Amino acid sequence: MPTIAIIPARHGSTRFPGKPLAPILGKPLIQRVYEQARQVPGLDGVFVATDDARIRDCVAAFGGQTVLTREDHLSGSDRLAEASLLLKLAPEDLVINIQGDQPVFPLELIGQLAWVLRQDPSAAMATPARRVDDLELALNPNVVKVVFDQHHRALYFSRSPLPYWRDDGTPYFYKHIGIYAYRVDFLQRFVTLPPGRWEDAEKLEQLRALEHGFPILIVETPGDTLEVDTPEDLKQVEIYLRQATGV
Repeated sequence: MPTIAIIPARHGSTRFPGKPLAPILGKPLIQRVYEQARQVPGLDGVFVATDDARIRDCVAAFGGQTVLTREDHLSGSDRLAEASLLLKLAPEDLVINIQGDQPVFPLELIGQLAWVLRQDPSAAMATPARRVDDLELALNPNVVKVVFDQHHRALYFSRSPLPYWRDDGTPYFYKHIGIYAYRVDFLQRFVTLPPGRWEDAEKLEQLRALEHGFPILIVETPGDTLEVDTPEDLKQVEIYLRQATGV
């Protein structure tokens, strides 16, 4: 059962056009993400899935592997599904979706996601979450929260603070981290499902799986990611990398 990491990357981001090619300490963002993924133990391959020749050429220039996909995909999951077909992955193979704007993420987390899917054949996909007690963070609609049951199966994802703490005490929340592990057969089915009403309300694609009755395993992690959504985020990543590497 091979485990393949696929990094969806598109050039036409609404908030940050050309984001994958934006430099971070002398390297394009997509190269930072790819090189981080290459450090993950146990992966059988790492590919960038893109519809843009500029990104394809950039990845080829630093020695990475790409899959050229269609231009009409509405989401990273759609691009991932096409890439898995082009790579001729088997239905039982595992695909890890590492976002193309995540140059920093815990390496050990990828193996943990793959492991829990192997241990629970009934689960459709797996994704991580990190416990936080920062109420300001919980109130931020750009920070997705998740609640899950005693078997670590997701109950709901929301942009609102979740849960609501009625009584006195120290509230805490679980911040969802946008990395996903899928079995290929479920991934192909997932992208054919119609969006659900809660997905439409929250604009969170993972709710589609829950609304159609497919379980999502939550892996708790103490680590976190750094994501690039705006040009200003590049500076924060550079500060982190300088501190981490002493450059």
